[in-house]
Amino acid sequence: MVGVETQRIAAQRAGSPTLIFLHEGLGSVALWRDFPSVLARRTGFAALIYSRRGNGFSPPLDRSRTPSYMHDEALAELPRLLDEEGVDRAVLVGHSDGASIAILYAAGHPERVAGLVLEAPHVFVEELSVRSIASIRERYESSDLRARMARHHADGDATFYAWNDIWLAPEFRDWNIEEDAARLRAPALLIQGAADEYGTLAQIEAIAARSGGPVDRLILANCGHAPHRERPEFVVRAIADWLETLA
Repeated sequence: MVGVETQRIAAQRAGSPTLIFLHEGLGSVALWRDFPSVLARRTGFAALIYSRRGNGFSPPLDRSRTPSYMHDEALAELPRLLDEEGVDRAVLVGHSDGASIAILYAAGHPERVAGLVLEAPHVFVEELSVRSIASIRERYESSDLRARMARHHADGDATFYAWNDIWLAPEFRDWNIEEDAARLRAPALLIQGAADEYGTLAQIEAIAARSGGPVDRLILANCGHAPHRERPEFVVRAIADWLETLA
């Protein structure tokens, strides 16, 4: 898509699916750091990393976000991008909002999804999430977080408030994609830190209970919302070993 920030990593393994990296709400290509390249190298799979509109150095949003913003990404933007990039068979690697987008895409396009790696996914809104998102707003406005965001996004304020505002909006409290999780058919690896400050284990339990495909769970002790950053070697090894079962 025109102007969308992307990064491609070539396959080292013929016939393998492409790893599609779907970042968190405040994420971007750069904020994945070396996780995509390390995982692609370990597996030999091709990879596509991109920043969604309004994040990183992709085009800005052209309107305020609504509670359907993850549906819009999964059902319109992502299919268009994968078509343009020639990706027919994917393993979706999603973190937080990105994991929820992965669920929505896989529910609508089961024939194109070979597997799902869902890290800290959300399928409904919890009070814990709302409290933590309200807290990070205070930190954004009173610490160096604003300056750090500015290094990774064309407009850090616009990126932050677009995400923060919709999650704190009263109309977002009813957001729920459990019915979409029930339409999953691809194998899924669910990863969550036991100390995740943005969601409880009820999120992955809901997915595991509803998914129509095989599900494996990886719960990491003493780990928060971003296992791939907090426990990188362990998480890469676990995902790579799991992907061998798909290959």
